[in-house]
Amino acid sequence: MGVRDVRVGEADGRPGVVLVHGLWNGAWTWDDVRGGLAGRGVDSVAVELPLTELAADVRATRDALTAFGRPAVLVGHSYGGAVITAAGAHPLVRHLLYVAAFQLDAGESVSRLLPGHDFPATRLPEAMRVSEDAVDLDRELGPHLLYSDAEAPVAAAAAARLRPVGRLLFRGVPEHIAWHQHASTYVICADDQVVHPDLQRAMARRATHCLVWPGGHSPALTRPDALADLIAGVVRGLPPGQRAAG
Repeated sequence: MGVRDVRVGEADGRPGVVLVHGLWNGAWTWDDVRGGLAGRGVDSVAVELPLTELAADVRATRDALTAFGRPAVLVGHSYGGAVITAAGAHPLVRHLLYVAAFQLDAGESVSRLLPGHDFPATRLPEAMRVSEDAVDLDRELGPHLLYSDAEAPVAAAAAARLRPVGRLLFRGVPEHIAWHQHASTYVICADDQVVHPDLQRAMARRATHCLVWPGGHSPALTRPDALADLIAGVVRGLPPGQRAAG
């Protein structure tokens, strides 16, 4: 498990944030958001997922929550939504925030959800390069989809850090559905070219609160200040010592 350092007062017991990245990315995805949170007086950690299978990613996130040791808003981007759906059963979690993310229900996986519904496709399958045990991205189309509205230097820097992920991730089914237990917020990215906005809208109906933002799939890179402001606002609504629901 990898966890980026905690920022601001570590032992004061105030609620903070645990951030979970999506496929092909890493904890670095959250660097600018974490800077914005620090400037707002909010502690945060970013989990470095192994990206081998869902259960391993859930364990890494639960370990990060335990190490954080305080009430937390658990934030998941894209595939990270599947992770926080399961890891959110941790007793320190107070709110779930899904950013263009997979808010799964019982029996669902990122490759099979909302059975019986037909949503428009994106070009993501076209960009995927599947081998026996891993899935990588085409080095041109993949970043174009992930960072469609990012400035060229930002997209290039992020593209250089992408990594293959395990094939098992796409079939992983959460053992717990934490949004049944906790309040949740969903951020729909209206111009997303990875997770179709129509699919996001369907998943967002499961959330307690929903926002629609313009822009593509990766607001942590393209709108970090707005995302930090949103997360900090959720954190400020959680008084220290608030008991978890259920």
